[in-house]
Amino acid sequence: MITFGTYDAARHPRTAVLVAGLRAHGVKVTELNRPLGFSTAERVRMLQQPWRLPVLAARLLHRWAGLTGDAVRLRRAEGRPRAVLVGYLGHFDVLLARLLHPRAVVVLDHLVFAGDTAADRGATGLRVRLLTGLDRLATACADVVVTDTEEHRQLLPDPRKGVVVLVGAPDEWRPPQVGSRPSQVEPRSSQIEPRPSLVEPVETLAPLSVVFFGLYTPLQGAPVIAEAVRDAVAAGAPLRVTLVGTGQDLARTRETLAGTPGVTWHDWVEPGELPALVAGHDVCLGIFSDTPKGLRVVPNKVYQGLAAGCVVVTSDTPPQRRALGESLELVPPADAAALAARLTDLCDPAALAAARERAARGGDRIRPQVVTEPLAAELRRRDVR
Repeated sequence: MITFGTYDAARHPRTAVLVAGLRAHGVKVTELNRPLGFSTAERVRMLQQPWRLPVLAARLLHRWAGLTGDAVRLRRAEGRPRAVLVGYLGHFDVLLARLLHPRAVVVLDHLVFAGDTAADRGATGLRVRLLTGLDRLATACADVVVTDTEEHRQLLPDPRKGVVVLVGAPDEWRPPQVGSRPSQVEPRSSQIEPRPSLVEPVETLAPLSVVFFGLYTPLQGAPVIAEAVRDAVAAGAPLRVTLVGTGQDLARTRETLAGTPGVTWHDWVEPGELPALVAGHDVCLGIFSDTPKGLRVVPNKVYQGLAAGCVVVTSDTPPQRRALGESLELVPPADAAALAARLTDLCDPAALAAARERAARGGDRIRPQVVTEPLAAELRRRDVR
C-alpha cells in the first residue's frame, strides 16, 4: 500500500495517525508525499476566493509532476500497489491517484467536506455548490472514503463507501510525564520544561491553567469561550488562560476578553512545540458552537488534549459523546454560562483530580492502532496487506 498526495503531516497529523495505525496492523505502507506547503486556512481561502486559484494550481501541478515521477519509479521497483491512501485535504490529489492507479483500491481520507466547510465559514450560493460538486467528484474517484464521524459518513453521496475512523492523536502528543502526574492541583508547567516564550513562569500561574488552540472558525465557538472565561474570572475563578491561533472569530474573541486578567495570546506556535505547550496546562478546550458542522465533528484538539494528559472540556454533541464521552467534560453547545460553571468547578482540587482520572481512561482509545481498526478490517476484507 502507498500513501499519496500533497498532505502535510507536520501541520495536520491525521495522515500520520493512519499510517502509524495501519503499520501497527501489519500493513506495509510506502509514503509518496510532496507537501503542498499551504496551511488549511490558506487552502480554504483559495477555494473560497477563486482569484487565488492560479497560485494553488501552479503549486499543485508542480507537486503532481514530482508525485508522478515517484509513482513511476516505485512501480518499476516494486510493481503496482494494491491500494492507495490519499492523504488529508486530497480533493484534487485523488483525481491523480485514480488516473495513475486505475486498478488499485483508492482510499480517500475525506476528513473535510469542502462545501460544508465553506458554508460553515459564511459562504453561500454558487461557491458552496461548486465546492459540494468537488466533494462529490473526489469521493466518486475513491473506492473507500474515510470519515471521522458517522454524521460525516452519512453526508457522502454513497455512505456504503464510508468507513469511520476517529481522528486519534499521534504518539508525539504523549509527553513522558503523563501517568506520573500527582493527583493534587499543581501547575503542570512545573512538571515539564516549556519554552519560556510560550508559557508563563511557574510562580505567576493561577491554580487552574487552560489552553485553547485553533483557527477561530465558527464551529470552534471561540466567542463562547471568551464569554465563559470573562464571566468566570469576574466571579472570582482563579484561571490562567492561553489562547493560540488566528482566524475569523479572533477579533470578536479579543474584544470580549479585553481587560480580563490572566489571558495570554499567541498568534502562532510551531507544530513541534504545540504538544509541550498544551501539556503544560490543566485543561484543554475543545469546541463549543451549535453550528451544523460543529454538531457533527470531534475536533483534533479533543484527541490531542487527552493525549497530552489534559482534562478536556468540550461541547456535548452526539459524535463527541459517542467517541469519548466518559473521558470528557461535556457542556451544552453555545452555552457560555455552562462552560464558565464547569471551569469554575475544575478549580477545586478534588474535582480536577476526578476529571483527570476520567480523561486518563480515554488515552488508549485514541492511539493510532485502535482508531484505525475499522480501516484495517476493510483492507483485510479487500485482501490488501
